[in-house]
Amino acid sequence: MNELFFFLHILFVFLGLLVSLRIGKEALVSIICLQVVLANLFVVKQMDLFGLSVTCADVYIVGAMLGLNLLQEYFGEKIVKKTVWINGLCSIFYLVMTRFQLFYIPNSFDTTDGLFAGILQFIPRIVIASLFTIFVAQLLEISLYRFLKKFFKSKYLISRNIIALIFVQFVDTLMFSFLGLYGIVGNIFDVIVMSFFIKVIVIFSLSPFLGFVKKVVRIREE
Repeated sequence: MNELFFFLHILFVFLGLLVSLRIGKEALVSIICLQVVLANLFVVKQMDLFGLSVTCADVYIVGAMLGLNLLQEYFGEKIVKKTVWINGLCSIFYLVMTRFQLFYIPNSFDTTDGLFAGILQFIPRIVIASLFTIFVAQLLEISLYRFLKKFFKSKYLISRNIIALIFVQFVDTLMFSFLGLYGIVGNIFDVIVMSFFIKVIVIFSLSPFLGFVKKVVRIREE
């Protein structure tokens, strides 16, 4: 059943990006930042997928990167760079706010404090590793996508998106797995191999939709 939910997950991430793009760049920036926060939260949840152990955050990471490519394609590089900094702010705010939730002393009616403590105990390490990794990956994504966009024509939109995402996600997977997950997950090498494999599946599943998006979504230039 995990494999079925995985592909449904990809579909809903794409639909969210498509609707956000249609609303405008502010909505697209918001859903990119939300996916980064969700990735930081659900990366501690592990599951079996295609026979290997993996975390539940990979779809969000690729969705965020695909969202950045859509931003750059429709609205230019300036807003993409700004989104990278907004992502950092959201992650730091998320980190600080989770600490406050753990500082509060629960009353006798509360049944969730232990559950939150178990989930959020790794958040500082994960968020710091995520900030560093995502910052490097997103800047690399912007530079590589700009380079590919300069040398490839518009009809190669899907190809340049796939090339940029696969290379960046390989770097992202290695960096974050060792910085954020080593010692937390059961098998770090399973996670690296499977996370990258899943990201490649997501990339090849979502990237063809870029051509569809370019045909059906027309954004009025400001």
